[in-house]
Amino acid sequence: MAKQFDVVVIGGGPGGYIAAIRASQLGFTAACIDEWKNAKGGPALGGTCTNIGCIPSKALLQSSENFEHAGKHFADHGIKVSGLSIDVAKMLARKDQVVEQNNKGIEFLFKKNKVSFFHGRGSFVKAEGGLYEIKAGEETISAKHVIVATGSNARPLPGAPFDEENILSNDGALRIQGVPKKLGLIGSGVIGLEMGSVWRRLGAEVTVLEALPTFLGTVDEQIAKEAKKAFDKQGLKIELGVKVGEVKSSKAGLSVEYTNAKGEPQKLDVDKLIVSIGRVANTIGLNPEAVGLKLDERGAVIVDDECRTNLPNVWAIGDVVRGPMLAHKAEEEGVAVAERIAGQHGHVNFNTIPWVIYTSPEIAWVGQTEQQLKAAGVAYKAGTFPFMANGRARALGDTTGMVKFLADAKSDEILGVHIVGPMASELISEAVVAMEFRASAEDIARICHAHPSLSEATKEAALAVDKRTLNF
Repeated sequence: MAKQFDVVVIGGGPGGYIAAIRASQLGFTAACIDEWKNAKGGPALGGTCTNIGCIPSKALLQSSENFEHAGKHFADHGIKVSGLSIDVAKMLARKDQVVEQNNKGIEFLFKKNKVSFFHGRGSFVKAEGGLYEIKAGEETISAKHVIVATGSNARPLPGAPFDEENILSNDGALRIQGVPKKLGLIGSGVIGLEMGSVWRRLGAEVTVLEALPTFLGTVDEQIAKEAKKAFDKQGLKIELGVKVGEVKSSKAGLSVEYTNAKGEPQKLDVDKLIVSIGRVANTIGLNPEAVGLKLDERGAVIVDDECRTNLPNVWAIGDVVRGPMLAHKAEEEGVAVAERIAGQHGHVNFNTIPWVIYTSPEIAWVGQTEQQLKAAGVAYKAGTFPFMANGRARALGDTTGMVKFLADAKSDEILGVHIVGPMASELISEAVVAMEFRASAEDIARICHAHPSLSEATKEAALAVDKRTLNF
């Protein structure tokens, strides 16, 4: 007889493992199924985020930023460096160590919270008697409630499938064994810009081909323009409005045929090509038809606002459902679903989910952009404050960018906060908290911020909404 659980989670990424832990905390018998393997064939919990996404990319970003600081900025501090070089193998080994530490950390959390773990692919077998039978690797288990958290996969370029040697997804981009002389990126999304930044800092000539006519179209336009100025200055070549054609591979490398924004035919020769044109929901091997689980035309699991599927007691969260493909969004949905199963009122506010691009400068935002407010006809006030007028930013030697507040013209409620500059990923949290409590720009303007700190730029931008900055 199959071992029975109250809650079984299929997928051990950020949404899945958090959902399993929260379910166990709420008194349910919980299990998690995950098939990721490490180099030795053992379990590698954490999904795409931990293994080939958020965590390893940040490790490489940190390493490459240190290298760039040593080569270009240490001299400003009176630090002399000679014979500077990069050991790519060592850098990749450190990245792998960081990943392994996170893998082991999740294993520990499962033991601590009494979550049963099954290593292998999870797939539906049948539904019978109010229970769902699930294949969990080599075993078969059953559950009253099932949470599908199977994540997403990189979208390949039509006609140029990933080989992870020359045509790379985020996976292969994290495993390049040496600094390529010329690196091409198709798509200027988060993954493309972050990986492009890593290899540019280490010496690669990087060209980004973007189909859209605008740079970072989902970002506030003023912030995106500021970011592009910084990237242009760094030497990151970004071509907008292109149409990519055939990708040809040879012993010499790759050639990408495309037309530019003027419609002129062009060719880009590169050693490696990273394709970053979005991600698709992963339901490979899930066997949804066995129980009648409905998917949409894109292959994502169809859910309502509370992450319920068309089946009783079957839920889905994270990248495999609608909404932004962000690890922290998946985590919040995982907690909310576990609490809903327990009869509580789990809640996720999509409007206060922060977005971050970990380039240098960092880009972070929450809420609505100025172009969205204009399109919706919302009357608003805007306030900005540049980091060049911030004492801590000057001391850091990084004064690129600004903080921008958007507030309702009548109520002064904060509608959006957008940051490009140093430590934007950390600074945005204040804005998230403020918006979750429906604060006004005046509230932030009245709060005492430590001096000298980067967060003073947040206060000053809030003051700027009322045109009363104190330091600019």
